[in-house]
Amino acid sequence: MDHPAHLDLAARRPDALGVHSVDRVVFAVPDLSEAQSFYRAFGLDTRRQGDHLDVYTAGGSHCWMSIHESGPRKQLQYLRLGAFAQDLEALREVIASRGIATEAHPLSDGEGLWLRTPDAVAIQIVAAPKVSPGAKTQPLSPAPVAAGRRAAPARSRVARVRPRTLSHVLLFTADVSRMLAFSREVLGLRLSDHSGDIIAFMHGAHGSDHHLIAFAKSDAPGLHHTSWDVGSIDEVGHGAEQMRAAGYVQGWGVGRHVLGSNYFYYVRDPWGSYAEYSFDIDFVPHDVEWPAADHRPEDSLYVWGPPPPDNFTTNYEPPVAA
Repeated sequence: MDHPAHLDLAARRPDALGVHSVDRVVFAVPDLSEAQSFYRAFGLDTRRQGDHLDVYTAGGSHCWMSIHESGPRKQLQYLRLGAFAQDLEALREVIASRGIATEAHPLSDGEGLWLRTPDAVAIQIVAAPKVSPGAKTQPLSPAPVAAGRRAAPARSRVARVRPRTLSHVLLFTADVSRMLAFSREVLGLRLSDHSGDIIAFMHGAHGSDHHLIAFAKSDAPGLHHTSWDVGSIDEVGHGAEQMRAAGYVQGWGVGRHVLGSNYFYYVRDPWGSYAEYSFDIDFVPHDVEWPAADHRPEDSLYVWGPPPPDNFTTNYEPPVAA
């Protein structure tokens, strides 16, 4: 089930033009079998579709990622964003007025609007149901444990962690300020928080988690991580153990972020980027003005947890051809 009953998918901000969801992330890796092993271990469903791999949450019908096989290193191919059907023509006019329309990506279905970011990354905008949360995602409700009884489960009986939905993506960019302007003026996203020109977080005008898309400064564009919502801080910890048991021992966490407030554990994938287990992220409703602010670097990353690995913000992707 892709959309729990507590999510209000119809809410939208009146007179706001902009995308409402990250509908799909499309990238390429050297070996599809390696990708399938990693994301299955992470708790996602993977389905081979001819020459590529589609990724779903457990039992879900929405494809969140498509992974192709190409080249010696991982590389972001394009980002597919969802918008309300009635907004598509106005978005087309914005794109045309800026002269940033482009041809459909050869790995895509060719649908919708196509444009390139200032970093030369392809963006597809399609009319699609809103798959980003319409309300703050709710924690799992464990049964109460009476005094005199053990609350923790036996390690051997911990249930497999299965993420519930994609929360956000963080992209590398050579110019954070430029990408903020593009995302605001073309995609209709809104600034949540930032730290100078180092990192910035943007939410959807029609209601989304604290960040739908985030940007981190690098020398080139790329995909830093995908973030997946789980139901408790225990599930964040269980996910970390689940991945270590599967042989994926490098990562960062468990900890708690400042901006977004979510509890996290990042697992390093075979290509140097990350998949994040995330719990209890802040939510920005469609009718709330979030108090965006510029934060000092030490107040922009985490409240508690181990220090991040030295290579946590290293971009291993090759530059995109303009």
